[in-house]
Amino acid sequence: MFDYIIIGGGSAGCVLANRLSANPNNTVCLLEAGVSGGAKRHKYLIKAPIGIGLLMWHPTLNWGFHSQPEPQLNNRTLYSPRGKVLGGSSAINAMVYIRGQKEDYDAWAAAGNTGWGWDTLLPLFKRQENQLRTADNLCGTALHNSDLHGTGGPVCIDDPNHVDALSRTFISAGEELGYRNNPDFNGLNQEGFGYFQLNQLNGERWSASRAFLDPIKHRKNLTILTEAHAAKLLIEDHKAIGVEYLKSNSINRIHSKKETILCGGTFASPQLLMLSGIGPKEELAKHDIPLIHPLEGVGKNLQDHLDIILRHKNKQPAGFGLSARFALKAAKAPFQYLKNRNGFFSSNTSEVGAFIKSDAEMDRPDIQMHFTPMYIKKHGRSKPPLGHAYSLHLCNLRPKSRGEILLNSANASDAPKIHYHFLENEEDLKAMIKAVKLGREILETHAFSDYRKKELAPGEDKQSDAEIAEFIREEAESIYHPVGTCKMGNDPLAVVDEQLRVSGIQGLRVADASIMPSLISGNTNATSMVIAERAAELILQNDQR
Repeated sequence: MFDYIIIGGGSAGCVLANRLSANPNNTVCLLEAGVSGGAKRHKYLIKAPIGIGLLMWHPTLNWGFHSQPEPQLNNRTLYSPRGKVLGGSSAINAMVYIRGQKEDYDAWAAAGNTGWGWDTLLPLFKRQENQLRTADNLCGTALHNSDLHGTGGPVCIDDPNHVDALSRTFISAGEELGYRNNPDFNGLNQEGFGYFQLNQLNGERWSASRAFLDPIKHRKNLTILTEAHAAKLLIEDHKAIGVEYLKSNSINRIHSKKETILCGGTFASPQLLMLSGIGPKEELAKHDIPLIHPLEGVGKNLQDHLDIILRHKNKQPAGFGLSARFALKAAKAPFQYLKNRNGFFSSNTSEVGAFIKSDAEMDRPDIQMHFTPMYIKKHGRSKPPLGHAYSLHLCNLRPKSRGEILLNSANASDAPKIHYHFLENEEDLKAMIKAVKLGREILETHAFSDYRKKELAPGEDKQSDAEIAEFIREEAESIYHPVGTCKMGNDPLAVVDEQLRVSGIQGLRVADASIMPSLISGNTNATSMVIAERAAELILQNDQR
């Protein structure tokens, strides 16, 4: 029997385990379906930023989900990686630390979610942060507005240890077109071109597990169970009292005295609710799952950033590629990294980016770009051409299309059924076409003239809006920012209230990216951690009453 059971040891679950177990009087159990990540063969792959190339498809550390055929994307199934290890997706992602725009959170509060506006959440971001940038850095300046950034927290944030010459060229291209050089995407104004800050320390990935679990994993009141797959919530008289889970081919049960908190993420949290009889009545009936509480919003409101990639052939052996020069560089790289924690093994491959407006009349950026000094297609699985290339990711930050998560079966071991419904709203396609045009303009600047040889994608034969649209339908993919399937709010599709309590069930909360009413403007990992920080506050406040 535990006071609190946390289901899911990802970015949010690690935060909650830390905060709830800080009181030695609270007994806490953290349940994670994946591995600990501590095995030597996993540990170094996770630590080295360049490991993302293998982590993207790792059969042990990644769930490797796929969507259902997407009607607006030529019926393609889209790859949807998720971390299957302590730290969750923070252990396998590109480590980019973006908090989003102030307006994102103020919109949550304006929709009736009291306590979720920017002024409330900024102190929580700062509490978590250990901002490591100094004046002696890539930007040549310390961060301005230090009141916007925290130091001394568990989440280490720093500039890249390696920046390729091509990445610097991307920033120069932005300056050539008149965009501002932005030294701080987490400052007062997100707009512009600049270096991404990363969750890292001394050239090593700083996952949520390293930040929040490693320092406290030996607490006597904290139990961490890995390779323990939650199968069903235990509900008694509309109150959550524990969880049934699978471990070592056996069914086990643990019980909670105070609360059970779901931190499974946008795919797993709604799936577990439905497997437990909480969700849309018709969906549960399809799989003969007894209905405990009808909640139509479970699994609905799925949102993600759709990503399209422009690719250019490089006439120089710069960046990453298939050449004798790069092979020699690659042979030296492991030793350079082991000795100094620098070189391209310390690269996350997305060192720089931009936030821009698709229309000058907009009041804030709606397009995000990630530049990579290498050939990228199909999540790195498509064989690159001989020589060198570079790629530019483009995504619409605030899509209007909404998808859903359904069940494949009543078996917890089966993957959830993912329907993104990308581009079902015509405005989303228009925004993506604008993004492609803007991306092309950047890659055609004089700054890239020493590198630019040939446009590989979309290809010089695709110029009209219709041709660009077809390119998007044929190649666009998720950039791995799914949110929203256990929506916070007070409308008919809301699953949790502003306290993150599941409607109609006592002692049960959801605290992960699935509660976001709407996508934030950027990478979602920082926000997932701060959602859990806010949840810990709410839970502990309730505990004191």
